[in-house]
Amino acid sequence: MKAAQYLGARRIAYNEIPDPVPGPGEVAVKVAYCGICGTDLHIFHGSMDSRVHPPQAVGHEVSGTVAAVGPGVTGWPVGTPVTVRPLDNCGNCGTCRRGYTHICEKLRFLGIETPGGFAEYWVVPARLLHRLPDGMPMQLAALVEPLAVACHDVRRGRVQPGETVVVNGGGPIGMLVALVARKAGGEVTVVEINPFRLAFARELGFKTINPKETDAAEAVREATGGSGADVVFEVSGSEAGALAITAMARPRGRIVIVAIYPKPVPVDLHKFFWKELELCGARVYEKEDVDAAVALAASRELPLEKLITKVFPLKELQQAMEYPESAGNVMKILIQCTEE
Repeated sequence: MKAAQYLGARRIAYNEIPDPVPGPGEVAVKVAYCGICGTDLHIFHGSMDSRVHPPQAVGHEVSGTVAAVGPGVTGWPVGTPVTVRPLDNCGNCGTCRRGYTHICEKLRFLGIETPGGFAEYWVVPARLLHRLPDGMPMQLAALVEPLAVACHDVRRGRVQPGETVVVNGGGPIGMLVALVARKAGGEVTVVEINPFRLAFARELGFKTINPKETDAAEAVREATGGSGADVVFEVSGSEAGALAITAMARPRGRIVIVAIYPKPVPVDLHKFFWKELELCGARVYEKEDVDAAVALAASRELPLEKLITKVFPLKELQQAMEYPESAGNVMKILIQCTEE
């Protein structure tokens, strides 16, 4: 088969490698599309070499069909449309035993610690498959994994109809969080400094604030009668964002940390005390979030198509990884790995 393999910082090779053979409990998926996420870009830039094993295909936002099954696998006929929940938990640690398998203490992330979906075929454990509805467009199905992230975030934030919601950061995940929060009944404002992302959010019907031009916390308080937002999602990953979230939340408001902060940053803990704020983290997703994302994407109730900026063929993964640097105005890039 053909695979686009990571070789080292900023180097991708389009290679022919042996077809993968599914072992016991495994399934080979014929990959239709695989999305590029921020993690894939970090890998491409050489920032995660401690976790990948070059030459290796990476990628995990996959849609496709079952191509072959290994010994002991039942219930997954060849041709079944699927997506993958790429979280391989151990099942034995204390966290797994408590039911939180998505944050397993020994979690392997498929497509990072193991070969991934930027290939014609991808072998994964059958227990991590999710069936797609017949006829669901494979491009939309490749957005299920990041949409599941947003479903998990909004569930962690307990967004209720009529609540005011601020999404701090309008990248692809931030925009998906905003869409899912609005679907849950929230009145959503997106805070962002990038002009393209601000315009994109407005095109999707969201109120926006540019904190370079307006005091975001003051604008949120003014819009909420002086109180602040019921729920704030921090998706910017910036120091300024970490400081702003406590100022934008109302007393007893809820703050959900979505962005990955590799280093500690200043946070106003006094406001947590003074306003009795709640803070929670939201990492990846659980099975129910993927199921919810499949149903939501299949319903076509969200304008997910608008998030797809460009589609590249598998052989051009190198150019696709470089594209955000040159184009700038990018939401989501998909890689077409085989014909649908």
